[in-house]
Amino acid sequence: MTALPGPDGALRCAWALASGDYMEYHDHEWGRPVRGEAALFERLSLEGFQSGLSWITILRKREAFREAFAGFDPATVAGFGETNVERLMDNPGIVRNAAKIRATIANARALLALGEDESLEALLEKHRPPVHAAPRAAADIPPSTAESASLSRELRARGFRFVGPVTAYAMMQATGYVNDHLADCAFR
Repeated sequence: MTALPGPDGALRCAWALASGDYMEYHDHEWGRPVRGEAALFERLSLEGFQSGLSWITILRKREAFREAFAGFDPATVAGFGETNVERLMDNPGIVRNAAKIRATIANARALLALGEDESLEALLEKHRPPVHAAPRAAADIPPSTAESASLSRELRARGFRFVGPVTAYAMMQATGYVNDHLADCAFR
């Protein structure tokens, strides 16, 4: 399926037309460069929470996630303990999954443990796939790639959790390390 016209007539990836929230995210964020450790940590965390759920669920809870996880400041989240886990499990504004909450805290700690010359941004850059032809149809977009599998392995080796190849690829898409807007999408 190629891009479809939205309410304004602009061609968009078909998934973006499922809701206004999706369209806003598609038009202004998805595939756009994201830089900085806190911003990347937020995207990694949200992609981890999305695992097994629809993205719209996470997108609609994003502000509550930001509030619950101190704006995804890695140093603050790394300091969370069991009292924070209990508080988060009682928060109906976020996805209340203890394993994912604990993984987010562990990931903040793993991020802070990266060497002085390392960063999440550098790891993403190291595993950036080569520029590929724009997908012509949604079926041309893979759920993961060799590069996302490699990124996943490296992140897990460094103590990150909930970072499988599919989650790693979704993060690459969400942060502009991959541009999977369809070839005829006006927002490519």
